[in-house]
Amino acid sequence: MITSKQRAYLIGLSNSLNPIVQVGMQGVTPEVVKSAEEAFNTHELVKGAVQKNVLEDVRACAETLAERSRSELVTVIGRKFILYKPFKDKPVIVLPKKKNPASELD
Repeated sequence: MITSKQRAYLIGLSNSLNPIVQVGMQGVTPEVVKSAEEAFNTHELVKGAVQKNVLEDVRACAETLAERSRSELVTVIGRKFILYKPFKDKPVIVLPKKKNPASELD
């Protein structure tokens, strides 16, 4: 689970990205999931878009895709969404650290 500070950082990084994954009229199909998984082979941060003719809610499509691709939904803005999945071996994106609640008590 990412914090709001980390979410804001990822949104800032995603501003220059173009959508790589497109959700079409059939919704989140196995082909769309495969496309997202392939994108995560080379990118940690992926921007996607839901086409206008899709009847399903954009957030629901993005959440379904995040779940099926084992990634984190960062945000949904309009018909676009951002997914984050760090590389297992050597993550390129270094997120801001989470605060340790125990250190605030000192």
